[in-house]
Amino acid sequence: MTASPSLKLNSVLGELSLHHCQAHPQSTAQDIARQFDADPMIPGVVLVDHDQFVGMISRRRFLERMSRPYALELFLQRSIQTLYRFIAHEFLVLPSQTLIVDAVQQSLQRSPEHLYEPIVVQNGDDYRLLDIHQLLLAHSRIHELAKQVIHEQTQAQMFQNEKLASLGRLIANVSHEILNPVNFIAGNINYLGNYGQDLLALIDVYDSEDAGPAESAAMKQEIEFDFLKKDFSEIISSMRVGANRLRKIAESLRTFSYQHKDEYQETDIHECLENTLIILSTRLRNSVTVVRQYDDLPMVSVYPGQLNQVFMNLISNAADAIAERQQQLSTMKSDRSLAIVDWQPKITITTRQLTRDELLHASDTDADRWICISIDDNGCGIPDDLKERIFEEFFTTKSVEHGTGLGLAICRQIVLEKHGGCLHLRSQVGVGTGFDIFLPMHE
Repeated sequence: MTASPSLKLNSVLGELSLHHCQAHPQSTAQDIARQFDADPMIPGVVLVDHDQFVGMISRRRFLERMSRPYALELFLQRSIQTLYRFIAHEFLVLPSQTLIVDAVQQSLQRSPEHLYEPIVVQNGDDYRLLDIHQLLLAHSRIHELAKQVIHEQTQAQMFQNEKLASLGRLIANVSHEILNPVNFIAGNINYLGNYGQDLLALIDVYDSEDAGPAESAAMKQEIEFDFLKKDFSEIISSMRVGANRLRKIAESLRTFSYQHKDEYQETDIHECLENTLIILSTRLRNSVTVVRQYDDLPMVSVYPGQLNQVFMNLISNAADAIAERQQQLSTMKSDRSLAIVDWQPKITITTRQLTRDELLHASDTDADRWICISIDDNGCGIPDDLKERIFEEFFTTKSVEHGTGLGLAICRQIVLEKHGGCLHLRSQVGVGTGFDIFLPMHE
């Protein structure tokens, strides 16, 4: 009997456990009975005469026929060919390269009386038997494998859709960030154009041979030269600020443009955080204070685009929690019977280095040095009964238009599966929520 390796979706019959049990048509029925007694797993015998396939006798039909009255006296000492004339029937012969899923379909199309007969598997001039139970068991394993593959593909597609949705929200945030400096620069261009025309007119007066000091002074007064000189430098300075703002946004977008590429490289974690904050600055404008408590971190080998996705999801969630608490406090202030809470919205981002001994939530990796990125907010907090479900797919406490329930699941997958790290939740209702991202530092 040949051994069967691990199965795949496209596994064929030749990969299964096949029984090599042959007999000559002139063998006696007693010889066949001895073979069946010697190996109880043999489903039948293949009849071969001078390397030519003659037929197949299954164990089930052989025992059924031999158990009938006077069968032992009639067939036991005679050739198996005599018995074969009485129990011959149609049997299924399939090439060894037949897909298991196709073989099951053909097998189940047989009549009920032949349904559990073994299948003859042909590989050139070699004929072997496959027990129908082994075939159905293999098909069941392939079915489970197919379900797993479909689940993984569906999950990957859902995560991809969530990333695209996040990208859409990111573009919406960035468009607001770009419009502010662009509108400011566009508005000042008109003033610069007018100032330029006035300066050119003044230069023409100076270049004129007929003009004297009186004409030059009159022209300066007409164009308000003292104010022009002061305002001109201020406009240039302001436009320079706007241009620098656009440059930072462009650099942040360039980093996020590699979001869907699996490029493992040394990365400045603080730069990733700052780029994320620039992208999300529109979400953080409602009097939200961002406190940075950065440790001196070395360059860390990560997938920067995917890590940016984690930072963006966690900081966005923090902004949503703060907005929800602001709404609650606004309702409280409208009710004069309630005391007004002295609360200022705040997001704190902390980075630090750890050793493995300091790490409470270590994974299976053997890294001795770790970094931790903590993102804390003082929003509403998460109730205890929801904490265990917070990383489940499709679980969300937000409304349908504001959440899909995949953001934190994606974060967990990226941190755990892609980086071999840990993602830990800390939360208390009325105090706030924090996420700790632990990443191993490989030499």
